[in-house]
Amino acid sequence: MSQSERFRHLLTHFASTANQTLGGIRRGVEKESLRVTPEGELSQAVHPKGLGSALTHPHITTDYSEALLEFITEPFTRVDALLKQLDDIHRYTYSVLDRELLWPASMPCALKGEDGVPVALYGSSNSGKMKTVYRLGLAHRYGRVMQTIAGVHYNFSLPDDFWRTLQGEEGDAGSLQDFKTRRYFDLIRNFRRYSWLLIYLFGAAPAVCRSFVRNRPHKLVPFEGDEHTLHAPYATSLRMGDLGYQSDAQQQMIVCYNDLPPYLQTLCKAITQPHPAYQAVGVKGTDGEYQQLNTSLLQIENEFYSSVRPKRTTRRGETALQALRLRGVEYVEVRCVDLNPYEPLGISAEQIHFLDAFLLHCLLSPSPKADDQEYRNIQENQARIVYRGREPGLTLCRGEGEVAMAEWAETLLQEMGDCAGLLDQSAGDGHFRAAVGQQRRKVEDPSLTPSARVLEDMRRDKLTFFRHAMGLAEKHRDAFLQRPLKPEQQAAYAQMAEQSLSDQAAVEAADQLSFEDYLADYYRQYQDCGCATPVPEA
Repeated sequence: MSQSERFRHLLTHFASTANQTLGGIRRGVEKESLRVTPEGELSQAVHPKGLGSALTHPHITTDYSEALLEFITEPFTRVDALLKQLDDIHRYTYSVLDRELLWPASMPCALKGEDGVPVALYGSSNSGKMKTVYRLGLAHRYGRVMQTIAGVHYNFSLPDDFWRTLQGEEGDAGSLQDFKTRRYFDLIRNFRRYSWLLIYLFGAAPAVCRSFVRNRPHKLVPFEGDEHTLHAPYATSLRMGDLGYQSDAQQQMIVCYNDLPPYLQTLCKAITQPHPAYQAVGVKGTDGEYQQLNTSLLQIENEFYSSVRPKRTTRRGETALQALRLRGVEYVEVRCVDLNPYEPLGISAEQIHFLDAFLLHCLLSPSPKADDQEYRNIQENQARIVYRGREPGLTLCRGEGEVAMAEWAETLLQEMGDCAGLLDQSAGDGHFRAAVGQQRRKVEDPSLTPSARVLEDMRRDKLTFFRHAMGLAEKHRDAFLQRPLKPEQQAAYAQMAEQSLSDQAAVEAADQLSFEDYLADYYRQYQDCGCATPVPEA
């Protein structure tokens, strides 16, 4: 059976069981937004007490900076329920913010340099201190300004009924969890092959404030004579390019996604082997205070900036790699989606429906093991889409040749439409096929992409990138404030914030180890992934 025949066979097979096997898909969103002042400058205020503890709150935390909020939903099987919770979190947050706004774009607001980006604080516990020191390390390695970029992370998992059906169809006699782990890695390899399409369709960051690239090399040009805004004419998502979460040091890494063991070993090696540039920085400064967690290429696995990650819920004090090693892959985290500046929540139901069809296609379609040639193709294709995604006649690398981007996109979207049909059958509606149809129109007409829309709106209204984003921020704020939570909902979120502060205090009171011993215990887990235990550095 050929690869295309195998794909069609699986589609036919699941068509008879879609209601039972696909109805239990679980989805979650992690949405980042900068807090900005009414003037549009990055907030210098500490995390508002009314939002609770960034260390222990289940839904509201911070990412790199005190000013970079992160909203985390529970996993839901229904898209409308997921978006409702995300909406409630936004409405509660605006009830607490003192005149501040949430920046709606992935690229940041007006910045005043490295010193104007406050690092997030998490209290005096060992786990809290580790989170802060990790961020200090990121500042030394990549700079603080880069860490003000925001995005949407989408978490996706398929139910066991689906996996049992697929395992039986493929005649796999191993454990269900081992099968799930192997097939999630199949999904991830295809995701990496095709993620350029998501960047094209959902990229919404074609321009930046000049303050973001101050004293940094770049290849952007002024936007129609505007000295405050820089852009690339056909850019889609500058966040996903060399101005975003990229580093020269990480370029030397080739992470293997062919299976779990080599994936663990690759990352573990990067976490446990010293890197000369970071050795020069040192773990502690001249004042004896920690300025990074270690001197390796990666401090922890989260430092590896990938567009997709295999994930497993961790237990307190457990590394992400250890959780994967012990219990396998539980879900995948999609990390290449920009904030949609036109959506108050940063993401729409249509985008979620398309992501589901995209991910199901990545799983069901053939996914051969990747080689060095394909690894280079993936990097090159992403770079082309980031800077030239809407360029007429753009080609991408496939195998040893080139293919027209629009032609490849059309083929993928056709197959994704078939996967969307299965999802519609399960949901009893037509939202998934409709979402794929909307994305096909963006390939036919690049002016419909969010990146093109941002530039056109700036051009039409004679706005800088800053003023365009600021106007949307004010519009979204007003929309949330006009819909306050019901009193009982407001009280429940306020109680959640208070409880998180009590939980943080309990964590701090329970600490028995010194921070040095805590770190040594934490890093000792990496030896289980096939690497030597790193020697704790003073």
